[in-house]
Parts: sequence; C-alpha cells; structure tokens
Amino acid sequence: MLHCPYCGTSIKEDENYCIKCGKLLPEDRYNRITNKKWINRNWKFPLFITAGIILSSIILYVTLEINSAKAKELYNEGEEKVLDQEYKEAKELFQQAINHKANFQQAHFSLEFMDIAIEIRSSLEQATKLSEEGNYQEALSVINQSESKLNDFNGSAVNNLIETITQQRNAIKLQQVQQSLAKNPNIDKLKVLLWDVASIDSEKAEPITKNIRNQIIDYTSTKANEQLNNKQFTDAQLIVEDGLKYAPDSEKLLSLQTTIDKEKVAFETAQQKRIEQAMTSATKEKQVNETDAIEMLSIDITDDEQGNLVVKGEVQSVATIPINSIMIEYALLTENGNELTTNEVYVYPDELYPEEKGKFEFTHFDIEHKGKNVQPKVKKITWYTD
Repeated sequence: MLHCPYCGTSIKEDENYCIKCGKLLPEDRYNRITNKKWINRNWKFPLFITAGIILSSIILYVTLEINSAKAKELYNEGEEKVLDQEYKEAKELFQQAINHKANFQQAHFSLEFMDIAIEIRSSLEQATKLSEEGNYQEALSVINQSESKLNDFNGSAVNNLIETITQQRNAIKLQQVQQSLAKNPNIDKLKVLLWDVASIDSEKAEPITKNIRNQIIDYTSTKANEQLNNKQFTDAQLIVEDGLKYAPDSEKLLSLQTTIDKEKVAFETAQQKRIEQAMTSATKEKQVNETDAIEMLSIDITDDEQGNLVVKGEVQSVATIPINSIMIEYALLTENGNELTTNEVYVYPDELYPEEKGKFEFTHFDIEHKGKNVQPKVKKITWYTD
C-alpha cells in the first residue's frame, strides 16, 4: 500500500501531491511505500495501547480475585450463622458477598432461602401465640404451611429448620392432647387421643401414650369381664378384640381373651359338668387339687388417676397339677360392714402351674367411695383342672 513519506497518509499510485499535507510526492514508487520517521512514530502508539490494556486486565483480574475471595469468606461466615439459625445475620452476610461478587449464584440462592427462613420463623412465633390461646388446629395449619415452603430446598440448614418445625408441631399436639385429657374424655375419645399421641415422635409423648393405653386396657378388661360373668361370651370377645387394637401386646387382655375362649367352649360342651363341679367343690375339702388349689396372697383396693376404685390381688397355685380359668368372687364392704357390691374377676395368666403365681385386677367405674374407706372380702374362688 502506498503512503505519503511525509505524513503517512494513504495515496494512490497516479497522485503527484499528498492530499493531506500537499507536498510533492517522490517519483520513485519505492519511496512512496513508507517513511522511517512515520514508522518509528506509528509502532509506539499501539504498543502503549497494548501495554495499557494488559495492565488494566491485570488490575481487573486482581481486583476480581480479591472480591471473589472476600465474597467466599463472607459466604462461609453466613453459612455458619445459618447453622446456628441466626438468619438475619446470615442474610446480611450473603448480601455483602453478592456485593463483592454479583454473579455469586450460591449466595443468591442462600439469600433467597434466608427470606423463607425468616418468614417461617415469624410463622412459628405466630403458631406459638395461637397455641397459647388454645387455637391448636389453626396453629398446626400455620406450621404445615410453613413447612411446605421448604419443598424446593435441601441441605443441613434445611434439615435443622425442619427439625425445629417438627419439634414445635409435636409440642402443640401434646398440648392439645393434654387439654383433652384434662376433660376426662370417654372411652371413644380416649381411643382417638391414643392414635394422636402415638403419632408424636417425642419422649414426652411416651408416658401420655402409656397412660391412655392403660385406661383403655382397664376399661376393656372391666367391660369384658362383666359380659363374661353374664355368660355373654361373644360380646365379651368383641370387647377384648376391640381393646387389643389399641393395646395389642397387653398380657392382661390376651389372657382374658384366652379365658373367654375356654369358658365359651366349656360352657357349650360341658355346661352340666361345670355346674356339678361348682356345687360339689365344697364337699371335697381334702382333695387339694379340687378344693384348696389356690392360696390368696393379697387383695388391695386403690384409687386410679380418674378416682375409680381398683381392686388388685395376687394368688398362688398350691395344686399338684395345672389349673386354669381361676375366678375370684369378692365383695366390697364399707367401714360399717355394709356390702356395696359383689364382683367376679379372672386371674391372669389363665393357667397356673404348681407354685406359680397369678394376678387379678378390676376397675369399678360406678362406685363413688374412696379406696381407703372400702374393704374387700373374698367370697369364693373357683377354677378348673385339665
């Protein structure tokens, strides 16, 4: 390409004068190619530009690295605050991290989570106030809505927050159950409360669960024994089966179930034999296995937590062979010796081997006297031998 040797302007081959500086151009085409002075001046300028760009790039790179390192430091501090559930402080640190590094995606995500966490904490405080006012269902609804906001998040911080939510939910459920128990609910309500409290994953729920289950067992045992004493075997069995739904491992109910089955079979197949055995047992005093097979070790009366009279006792087999279906007939007497009521209760386990001990227990729901003012009196003990 041809240039003016004086000012460096591009020129055409047929031009005689420079169109910029107006000087006469050399006739020799070689002298029009470049100018040494111009070349000397021309290469320095881009060099300076290049050096400036490189220097600026270095400064920018260093600045970005410093900001990136600071952003990571602030982010790590924020994470520690999150694990300590100090969400407001963590939010401020994440915002500072973003200020140092605008494209810090983890910080943006964590900042979004902090807004949710702060909102959830506020909701939990609201739920606490609602529960204190007795609005348990509304409080639980607020908690459930709060937990649903965490569906798009995961990690240890989220797990910690979910654990906090779960603990508060359990605490409110326990308060609700305890309030219901204070109203002395009937058996149907007790069954519902048992499922409610059994679903609460908390150590504090365990004694409440046990208490409700024991109430159901006592009620079931008493009602089933009443039906059994009236020879209503089917009704007695249905009552026990229903009770076992709520206390499947209850030795007391399982033993009573066995007793009912045996009593039903014996009644249907050998009713006359049972009557004769009961009528002649008093005349066979010397036959230990038939007339003196049971030794009464103890019989006591106490009050349960609901103020009902509870008759408890223990017997021991002194027979030489196994005996079963042991029935204790007793009366409850006032301090003046007046008879309040009589009752029959079966010993569990159903079958006793020689020298083996058994227990019996019955809850009277319809007697208003206190246990200390009532005395038990054993009237009769009957049993069967194989």
